[in-house]
Amino acid sequence: MKAELLCEHPRIELYQGDCLEILPSFPDKSFDLVLTDPPYGIGETNERNLSRGKCTNPKDYGNYQWDFSPMSRVQFEEIVACSKNQIIFGGNFFDLPPSSCWIVWDKENGASDFADCELAWTSFESAVRIFRFRWQGMLQGDMKNKEIRKHPTQKPTPLFKWILKNYSKAVDLILDPFAGSGTTGVAAYKLNRNCTMIELEPKYCDIIRKRIDVLARQERLFD
Repeated sequence: MKAELLCEHPRIELYQGDCLEILPSFPDKSFDLVLTDPPYGIGETNERNLSRGKCTNPKDYGNYQWDFSPMSRVQFEEIVACSKNQIIFGGNFFDLPPSSCWIVWDKENGASDFADCELAWTSFESAVRIFRFRWQGMLQGDMKNKEIRKHPTQKPTPLFKWILKNYSKAVDLILDPFAGSGTTGVAAYKLNRNCTMIELEPKYCDIIRKRIDVLARQERLFD
């Protein structure tokens, strides 16, 4: 599949294609921060999440398996080559360099068979930080602004906004090479950051464009 630039809002770029084909085209250290949630390679499927109560309707996510091909060493090296700093969710599933600065997302799941937390590896040299935000089934940390989940491993926008506020500046260029449903781009847009996203699946590229279009329309209404 040939990489294609699908979306070019004033602050957002979206490429559809394989990140290994696109990342080498970016100049060295051209992005200030990579914030991404790559596949961990732990074999998640629609059926498994349905049985565990995470995926209420497998048709929402398409009839295919995901998360069987974890981020490779080559992909990680390309990410590091084109960025100054990196924050990678699921870092505990990969063979990454030692880090003193892990981000711990406490999902406040209560009594369930899901993990209490998710970990993000970072390249920063600072202390471990915890962000608490409930994300359990129909319950979310901000019920007044409840998000509709469009991806099986979708992260809440408040989590990514918190990360960008604490680990980037307004002038920074953000990159997400495994964009999924585009939460990195949504959080960046809301914080007036410039963000480039790469996503392989056409279905999720369409979702990303719709999410960004909604934000752009809302912004024009208040101009």
